[in-house]
Amino acid sequence: MQFVRNGPEVPDRLLQTHEDGKVVFFCGAGISYPAKLPGFGGLVNKIYEFLGEMPNDIEKTAIKAGQFDTAIGLLEARIVGGRNEVRRTLIDVLNPDLESKNALETHASLLTLAHCHKNGYTRLITTNFDHIFEEIIEKESMSIERYQAPLLPVPKNRWNGIVYLHGLLLREINDRANNHLILSSGDFGLAYLNERWAARFISELFRNYTICFVGYSINDPILRYMMDALAADRLLGESTLEMFAFGSYSKGKKEEAAKEWKAKNVTPILYQQHNNHLYLHKTLRAWAKTYRDGVNGKERIIVEHAITRPQTSTLEDNFVGRVLWALSDPSGLPARRFAGDKFSDPAPSLSGILCN
Repeated sequence: MQFVRNGPEVPDRLLQTHEDGKVVFFCGAGISYPAKLPGFGGLVNKIYEFLGEMPNDIEKTAIKAGQFDTAIGLLEARIVGGRNEVRRTLIDVLNPDLESKNALETHASLLTLAHCHKNGYTRLITTNFDHIFEEIIEKESMSIERYQAPLLPVPKNRWNGIVYLHGLLLREINDRANNHLILSSGDFGLAYLNERWAARFISELFRNYTICFVGYSINDPILRYMMDALAADRLLGESTLEMFAFGSYSKGKKEEAAKEWKAKNVTPILYQQHNNHLYLHKTLRAWAKTYRDGVNGKERIIVEHAITRPQTSTLEDNFVGRVLWALSDPSGLPARRFAGDKFSDPAPSLSGILCN
């Protein structure tokens, strides 16, 4: 199912599992780009900038290799009061521009998608420290439980809320609270390897829910720690449900990107890199709008596309796929709309689309 022109094809099985209330969105730094917040690499660069520090040769090597957590650990060990000083900069570095275009839209869309229509639960996980989800929850007066590392829920049927897996940055400096943020290689080591509270949460979560990663790159250090934890489980005979990830690719590199994700046992949902991941954000907004409106959202797809000549459907704008997906709704209402019950003029026959 392609929600927007030039957007990625979201697998039908993911859409159905999501409607069944068994999908959890796992959100990384990329979802905050519209609010002008950096990814992990940009975060590290800004920390050095705010501290007035230059990375030494060892730190430069770590940064060049994409080992940003290692660079942070080295920096914290090198400067006086390093751990507290580094974390105090985060209030300035992770200050979102909420006035920028669509600054809150992606987060709002993910909160909509994370809300299960069947039981009313909201289930979402983020490894971000920022407050953008909090801004929306407060603005809309939403009643959603929040959990912060290391105090996490048991990710089973009764879990209801947002999990800040790596912690949530307080709006005022609090060294004690900041000490719980998972930022440096040492923090990741404690959470995933030594104390293993994050690894246990991940293992249980992935056994019970279909996961959809949003806002991570293929080489994201955070993703690496999670995949390593799951690999250890597989060695012990544990199994997980299918994992999906939205991922970008450069022109001509789609197959290469797909292979890299599949090597991590993740099913990729690929879109071409363009204008700061525009197709990702537009897809999430369109998906959330359709999901929010339920059957009415699917009927809207019928109204918008059913009278269009199917021969004009393309890989870039697969509206035939949209119509077929809407028609599959078990209520039968979109199909009746397609058949002409609510049209002033009869709609084209289903065979006209299927024969395309």
